[in-house]
Amino acid sequence: VQLVHSGGGLVHPGESLMLSCAASGAPLADYAIAWFRQAPGREREYVACISRVDDSTYYADSVRGRFSISRDNVKNTAYLLLDSVKPEDTAVYMCASAERKCTYYPQGYESWAPGTQVTVSS
Repeated sequence: VQLVHSGGGLVHPGESLMLSCAASGAPLADYAIAWFRQAPGREREYVACISRVDDSTYYADSVRGRFSISRDNVKNTAYLLLDSVKPEDTAVYMCASAERKCTYYPQGYESWAPGTQVTVSS
């Protein structure tokens, strides 16, 4: 499966932003989809994941209650809604697919979309 991002950009603290991750080459429904992010000088960080089995969702503590991951298997697209953003949410965001299940570890994902920059600044 190939993944392509849309969304990203500059947003002010407290505002919302939607990231999209469109799949091609295979049905999105066959994969768990996750988002990771990486800020300058920091390691890649798990953000959220939606399972392929029952659409269960999982979140990092740092974003739980503010971010929401979802999927539309008809459109073959997954979404990450970033709500009440903070400056510390500034990073390059990447979606990834896993043939098996959601995991915190990047090594568990086989395909990655090129990153998209999200900058939270007033």
